[in-house]
Amino acid sequence: MPSTVVHAAFAGMIAAALLGAAFDRRSLLVVVGAVALADLDAFVGLVAVAGHRTVFHTVLLPAAAALALAVDLRVRDRSALRSRYGDRGVRIAWVTVVAFAAAAIGLDLFSAGGANPLWPLHDQFYQIDGRIELSDRRGVVQTFVDLAPPDADGGVTDGASTTARGSSQEVNVSTGVDPDPDGDADGDVERLFPIVRSGWQLLLLVVGTFVTAARLRVSRSVEE
Repeated sequence: MPSTVVHAAFAGMIAAALLGAAFDRRSLLVVVGAVALADLDAFVGLVAVAGHRTVFHTVLLPAAAALALAVDLRVRDRSALRSRYGDRGVRIAWVTVVAFAAAAIGLDLFSAGGANPLWPLHDQFYQIDGRIELSDRRGVVQTFVDLAPPDADGGVTDGASTTARGSSQEVNVSTGVDPDPDGDADGDVERLFPIVRSGWQLLLLVVGTFVTAARLRVSRSVEE
């Protein structure tokens, strides 16, 4: 599963791409900070059944934030956000919502272990995986969602790679904060705080950090 620093690197790239003239150290801190906060649900798991990749990894959070923004901005002259922070604040707010959905929730949802994206309305961990290919015999082939009709036995002819893993009571994600959420280990349990756990995560960390740093340098040069 991606570490917090990998999430932050992805969020930095999103900020660099979407913030435009609003991009600077302070706006970057807002976007990256919001994304990093999602992993604090690891501490929730210490006192509640629903914990890491559940409480702060539900799409209801960015959906509620987007709805609140839309309602506030509906009447331009009466927008509390725009009246206090101007168009810059509006842009930062929208980019933060997008980054939270993509870098905080999406990155976990599309990686090993998955996330609980509809909690608490629908308590189920999902791991989205699969492939899309173009075949000279079968045309476009995808395995994310199973669209094949049931076979004669009521089963499915081709299985999808996206899986439902269980509820928050059945799936417990180990973290450095809570290395043994199931309480099955005997003796001391090693606490692991991941940085990168695969080649693509290392690539994302390096490229995301480089792009964000380069964007900051360009922004400072423009200001000077």
